[in-house]
Amino acid sequence: MKKQENIMRYELAAAILPSRLRRIAMELPENDRARAEEFRLRAGRCMSVLLPEGERSLEAIVTPEELETLCDIAAEFSRYASMETLRQGFLPVRGGFRVGLCGSAVMKDGAVTNLKQISSAVIRISREQRGIARDIAPRLFQDGRFCSTLLLSPPGGGKTTLLRDLVRQLSVGEGVPPQRIALMDERGEVAVMYRGQPQMDVAATSPRSDVLDGCPKALAIPMALRAMNPQIIAVDEITVREDLQAMAQAAGCGVALLATIHAASVVELEQKPLYRELLANRVFRLAVLIRVTPEGRTYTVEDLPR
Repeated sequence: MKKQENIMRYELAAAILPSRLRRIAMELPENDRARAEEFRLRAGRCMSVLLPEGERSLEAIVTPEELETLCDIAAEFSRYASMETLRQGFLPVRGGFRVGLCGSAVMKDGAVTNLKQISSAVIRISREQRGIARDIAPRLFQDGRFCSTLLLSPPGGGKTTLLRDLVRQLSVGEGVPPQRIALMDERGEVAVMYRGQPQMDVAATSPRSDVLDGCPKALAIPMALRAMNPQIIAVDEITVREDLQAMAQAAGCGVALLATIHAASVVELEQKPLYRELLANRVFRLAVLIRVTPEGRTYTVEDLPR
């Protein structure tokens, strides 16, 4: 069943492609369709599909016109209505997909206002893995309270997928005390909101789950503190010092945190100045290390240095 579900997700992602490229994408063998992670398109180069072992060319040279058509399809032929995310370099698509874009940025007063002359695109074939957090979530509690936790892996290791399932499980209370959780989905990759509705299962229909997307974390976290009274604030990818300051503010208000970082280990965290500061603040108590092996992903819970 899982293989068929993965193939179906591939086919839905291929439906976003212009017709010629869609036909070529559908020629990929079923076993590879089930494993595909992304379509990558670059003007004047061959379209490729990203598999776990790397990119594979589909031997179809992408034209600039096809990239513009892809953008129109993803925006449902209304780029103006999609301008807020387009200027950030991506378009959310019905069904839980996300199209990342590169091109010529239109600038005004130091800010990007539009993206035109699209030169490359990536369609992420997002797939949910409900239940992967089942054994992890109970280990993130001590004395009945959730401990602030970092999810660590190199890029592509599955942090966002695990974060999504943890948000769902913590909210509905599967095997753990149910929590009011506010998800700050700045880049729209966790819940994949489309016209106010999450396309991914983050338990947004639960009375204990709230999503704020498209807002920088440094601004979103104080908003959630003021408005939603969360027990846990979840964020994807800590990248700047302003994020740390906002999270320290939340921790000072007694709110627990759940966040992802690109790092293979706690040792690697300690080698980067920004993350050394994060550890020095002692906001987080636990780390979940995600490792990719030939047999699949493994998850290890570790105490952070205090």
